[in-house]
Amino acid sequence: MLVSAKPEDVGLSSERLDRIRPWIDGYIDAGKLPGALVLVARHGRVAYCLTRGLRDRETGLAVEEDTIFRFYSMTKPITSVGIMMLYEQGLFQLDDPIARYLPEFAEMQVYVSGQGADTVLEPARQQITFRHLLTHTAGLTYGNRGQTPVEAAYRANGVNFADRQSNLAETASKLADQPLLCHPGEEWNYSVSTDLLGRLTEVISGQPLDEFFQQHILRPLGMVDTSFAIALEKEDRFAANYEHTADDGLALADAPNDSVYRKVTLFSGGGGLTSTAGDYHRFTQMLRGKGALDGVRLLGRKTVEYMSENHLPNNGDLTSMGQPVHSETSYDGIGFGLGFSVMLDPAKAQVIGSPGEHAWGGAASTAFWIDPMEDMSVIFLTQLMPSSTYPLRRELRVLTYQALIE
Repeated sequence: MLVSAKPEDVGLSSERLDRIRPWIDGYIDAGKLPGALVLVARHGRVAYCLTRGLRDRETGLAVEEDTIFRFYSMTKPITSVGIMMLYEQGLFQLDDPIARYLPEFAEMQVYVSGQGADTVLEPARQQITFRHLLTHTAGLTYGNRGQTPVEAAYRANGVNFADRQSNLAETASKLADQPLLCHPGEEWNYSVSTDLLGRLTEVISGQPLDEFFQQHILRPLGMVDTSFAIALEKEDRFAANYEHTADDGLALADAPNDSVYRKVTLFSGGGGLTSTAGDYHRFTQMLRGKGALDGVRLLGRKTVEYMSENHLPNNGDLTSMGQPVHSETSYDGIGFGLGFSVMLDPAKAQVIGSPGEHAWGGAASTAFWIDPMEDMSVIFLTQLMPSSTYPLRRELRVLTYQALIE
């Protein structure tokens, strides 16, 4: 059992938390979600863990506390912690050009206009730095996120870090040959930046990313069910993944017994991990503990505090950096730290929360947030793509914050 405290013992209302149950059931009963898990912790103790629906509709297996989910971009904060562990060792500075470690990125070109033979490029005004990658301001993008010529170039040239049977080093090298969407530092664009940080972690540490994670993050934190590939003996706990259909239904996208996660050779630091609520709770509690959990310290206190600050120019929000909406969420009043979003102004963001709260989510509609002001953390897990289908995260924020009574 993950629950370790009564809600009232940590300033939450049991009665008000139970409003989450009919909310989830409404989505499941309507066939919009297969199943879901909600975990709410305060003062480091799990006060609420609700599992509803099915982890696999085809076999009728229920969501359970130890169900393994695809975390997609909730991998990014783990990769960011890993690269910052190397930063703490004095191996690089955040404003160092990444070309010191990956020389192929030394002379990047920026897209200006045209396409095909008529494409016009210009030299980047500055080199990509570690800080640019951590804040998604490097000028990179995703090949599946839009229809610009740059994104088309990603697709045409095989820049796909989600191809789990490919190779991280080769894919990063292909990325260096593509034009940038904008000059580094000028815009916020959600991108493969964290995948490139994963490759940099390999080069700087001298270890494959999966081994680095296991040795330095996952094993020390006791995250025993977190990995890039699903072991055969854990396949029965692995949830199926679903896609939203035009009639608000569900179509099977990835089955546990025939999954692309069964054999993995490309370790995607931007979106490759599978994990459980219990494991990811330990990761969030390490961040809540300013880098330490149960006597194990991964990062220094000042480093975690620094990561949790807004690092966008002029303390701006994501809207001012050219990204008014991401997934189903407005980005007014939301900044970005070193690896996750940072709440700047809840009123401007038009969603309940606290300044300084840091958060992120994944492509299969998963989400987490850590609120230092309220000393509360929330994890939401399901398997529905894309994450923009329903306003799940905004709705859950209301349902969790309204349960605070102290």
